[in-house]
Amino acid sequence: MELIRKGKVREVYADGDDVILVASDRVSVYDVVLPTPVPDKGAILTQISLWWFRQFADLVPNHVINEDVPEEWKGRAVRCKRLEIVPVECIVRGYLAGGGLESYRESGSVSGVAFPPGLVEADRLPKPVFTPSTKADEGHDEYISVEEIATSLGEETTGRLRDLSLEIYDRGAEIARERGVLIADTKFEFGTDADGVLTLADEVLTPDSSRFWKASEYEPGRGQWSYDKQFVRDWSATLTDWDRTYPGPEIPADVVAETRARYIEIYEQLTGGTWT
Repeated sequence: MELIRKGKVREVYADGDDVILVASDRVSVYDVVLPTPVPDKGAILTQISLWWFRQFADLVPNHVINEDVPEEWKGRAVRCKRLEIVPVECIVRGYLAGGGLESYRESGSVSGVAFPPGLVEADRLPKPVFTPSTKADEGHDEYISVEEIATSLGEETTGRLRDLSLEIYDRGAEIARERGVLIADTKFEFGTDADGVLTLADEVLTPDSSRFWKASEYEPGRGQWSYDKQFVRDWSATLTDWDRTYPGPEIPADVVAETRARYIEIYEQLTGGTWT
């Protein structure tokens, strides 16, 4: 097989007319891949995505063909349809956090969308908001307005991306809330297949693409208990000798163990299954 793309966490291989998407155990923070893996992380991401794809099968087609992959990748890889990937990160926010919070504090808006005044960290927004960004192969993504997307992709495609992203988020947030989890924000990736059909791709509602908060401990005005890799970000933020550039620092064993435990917990909390 031919390696056609290696991202911070995933690798994409060509296998005939299909592609195989492999999720590694690598962890990246601030766009830097850290040298210490988190055991089982890639498999957990893959299995959570597969579970969510089934929840949304009636809303939008997805890129998954099956799990027929080489034995060494079993559990952490999927065989997928080839797509022409749309060069936009389709971000939906239900709560104010992360880069959205930073943008709001600077300008009162995110991706050209004005938010109500007086919001504090982790506030729930009046309704979920589509706040897309560019999709950069290197460096940082940048927020972009819906109008700017429409200039390059057309109004029809842009409207479809927005509507699908909000529909998927709404259903996912409702399912998660029933299981004691708040989805603060997330990002989706879409592509078009050989027939031009807009298709959900990559990963969906995982701890790497979303902020998952424990509903029982939710309290606006502060940082939240998080099931995702925010735990690693918070640890790295305490380092005084790292400037958030390559090479990243080794992750201590206790941080690795706690991060792995949180990934397993969100898998079990969402799916109702037991991680083995």
